[in-house]
Amino acid sequence: MAETENPLLVEHEPPLGWMIINRPHKRNSLNYEAWRRIVAAMDELNADPDVRVIIMRGVTPEAFISGADISEFPSHRANADQARQYRSAPGNATNALMDSPKPVIAMISGVCIGGGLQVALCCDIRIAARGTKFGIPAARLGLAYPLEGILSLSQIAGPANARDILMSARIFDAEEAFHMGLIHQLVEPAELESTVRQYATRMAANAPLTMAAAKATIREALKDAADRDMQKIAMMVAQCFDSEDYKEGVQAFLEKRQPRFKGC
Repeated sequence: MAETENPLLVEHEPPLGWMIINRPHKRNSLNYEAWRRIVAAMDELNADPDVRVIIMRGVTPEAFISGADISEFPSHRANADQARQYRSAPGNATNALMDSPKPVIAMISGVCIGGGLQVALCCDIRIAARGTKFGIPAARLGLAYPLEGILSLSQIAGPANARDILMSARIFDAEEAFHMGLIHQLVEPAELESTVRQYATRMAANAPLTMAAAKATIREALKDAADRDMQKIAMMVAQCFDSEDYKEGVQAFLEKRQPRFKGC
């Protein structure tokens, strides 16, 4: 089957924005261009003030992301020097997900393997369908998983589960992933999209500056104390208190009505 023209589609559906991995013939494995497109897609959705929450999904229910496209490895990652150059693309993509001021939700079904799990762990919320398969098969390929990916895995699932996942290279089901803490919600396949839409729409009604501050503060809190950007967090907290949204939130509470936040 021929390569699709665009490996990642972007859709604006305010207050939601969608990133759709579009390589069904490869079970949505990410090639070099797909990694690059994630960065461009995040820039586009971040720039749309009407998009409050971003959702990442596969183009079909058969796969979220089945990993990096191994067929590119002989030409793009043939040795350590090439691997270092190639690694910047996945690193830029995962940083774009984590650094976005907007919440990012991973809508997961089918398979979520290798680099796909790394991408999912860089999203803020992970909701998966029963029957989804998870795993990191790096040990069966002879490659080392990057430090950033191991940190995310260890922080979310714990070091003991990280050792099991990485050293066994086994595939495990969504129920086990849920019990490890890798995913937040586990739903029936037929309910996945409706559950994600409902969750994201409810989240999108919250104050954007507050969500951005929470996301940034959690990320700083996971760093060593000496590396935390306390000035950045203090500025974001002050921005919330000085915002029109703070006044609106208080007024809406006093008037017993839903707030209408504008992100300023």
